[in-house]
Amino acid sequence: MTGNRLIQAKGFPYALAELLGDEALAAPYQNGTFVTLRLRANMYHRFHAPDACHLTTVRYISGDTWNVNPIAVKCVERLYCRNERAVLPLNVDGLRLPLLLVPVAAIAVASIRIHGLGESLDLRYRGANELPCRRTFARGEEMGYFQQGSTMIVVAGRDVQLANGTSPGTTIRMGRTLLVRSAPRRADIFQ
Repeated sequence: MTGNRLIQAKGFPYALAELLGDEALAAPYQNGTFVTLRLRANMYHRFHAPDACHLTTVRYISGDTWNVNPIAVKCVERLYCRNERAVLPLNVDGLRLPLLLVPVAAIAVASIRIHGLGESLDLRYRGANELPCRRTFARGEEMGYFQQGSTMIVVAGRDVQLANGTSPGTTIRMGRTLLVRSAPRRADIFQ
């Protein structure tokens, strides 16, 4: 991440504050690390805690449901900022800032389920945008799921970096190391 700009596709930057729907939340992540994980329709649609963590609130941002396939990502500017999404700040021991998971809905999905919330976050949802969700998750525990394929954006502060071997186009399977602390307590965090 350069400043607070993320890259959706070559030549298509977008602002972290727009993705998160909050300037104040985005500010501390300047020059941090991010990863965009695309989930195709034939893939596993559940997401799991990358480490032991606490989730106290979920921010829901209603929006469109553009397709998130490679063609759309290269043609529709700020696509992730336009689509329906949630922001999950995960408090992880040893990190200066919460690790942010941003599940982004897409065409034919438009439904994000997060364990600890009583209802689906979808285009029919008409409740509050800030939802309390006092949950503790063990490392690897299922946190929620999409109804079909979509995208997960992971945002971390400067004290976290990409694991060796993580590069564009890499297939990431559950259990594979994605991120590591810059000064790790243990080298295999955030799977």
